[in-house]
This record gives sequence, structure tokens and C-alpha cells, in this order.
Amino acid sequence: MAACGLFRSLSSNFSTLLPLLTRSTALSPLRLACTPYPRRTLASSVRLSAALKFTDKHEWIRVEDDGIGTVGISKFAQEALGDVVYCGLPEVGTQLAQQDEFGALESVKAASELYSPLTGEVVEVNTLLADNPGLVNKSCYKDGWLMKMTIANPTELDTLMDEAAYERYIRSIED
Repeated sequence: MAACGLFRSLSSNFSTLLPLLTRSTALSPLRLACTPYPRRTLASSVRLSAALKFTDKHEWIRVEDDGIGTVGISKFAQEALGDVVYCGLPEVGTQLAQQDEFGALESVKAASELYSPLTGEVVEVNTLLADNPGLVNKSCYKDGWLMKMTIANPTELDTLMDEAAYERYIRSIED
């Protein structure tokens, strides 16, 4: 298990190191020592927005300044599912309560229901997923988002986990 974690850490930083390894000119040791590397997290290999909140069912929501929340599934969830081959999403205008089922993802391994992180109305769905459901695997925090919704009760955000709490939750269920 520790070896897997070490391998993941090394492989996640490889793309950062590759330009340094392929340069023909030498870099000073000071420049190499000062190059910051992103901290590897369970949720993502890059630092996520502080506004990203997670559910215990592995959905995330990012609330924009306009009060609209973008919803998707976490990296942990998409990795557990495997290659996503179908996304069943709600219709625009659907009213959802927090924890209501709003759709499903099917993969080569399994099917999984999707649950609304907050109460609100669906205002947009990611239509790209109809023809390319694999976007969920390739870019679960950006291009592979599932839906956008209004936030009817902003205090519900306080019931969701921030990135650090979600990472602790993932570690607790993996043990």
C-alpha cells in the first residue's frame, strides 16, 4: 500500500519534472530548489478551489459568484467507477431537494446513482456528456461536470465537506 502511494506521488510529479529533465541548458541548483511542486491530494493532483464542497456520496459542488452551483463527481468516485459509458442527467427545470437522486452514471464496472448536494433547480446540464461520457473520467472537476443548479438554501453548504474534510473521509473509508 505504501509503495502504491509512493508510485502515485512520483508519477503525479513526473509531468512537472519532465521539462526540467529534457532541457539542454543546465539549471542552477538554487532554481531547482525553489521550484514549487503542487501537493498531491486524494481529491486531485492539483489544488482545488476553496469553494469546492463534497458530499459523503462523492458529489462535489462549486458555487460561483452568480449563486449557481456546478455539480460533478469526485476523482475518487470516477476512479472507483472506471470508464464511464453513459450519463443519465435530469431535465432543465427539475426541482431537487438536498440528497434527492438526480441521475445515474454507468461504467464498464458498475452503475451509480447521483445525489443532489443541495436544494435548488437544475438550470443546465452538460450536453457534451451525451456523446462523450468519458469526460467524467478525463476531467471530473472541469469539462466532466454534470449539471448546474440554483442554490435555494445557502446554509446547506455548511453541511458539506471542504477538500480537507473530504480527504479525511476518503482515508477513513479506505482503511
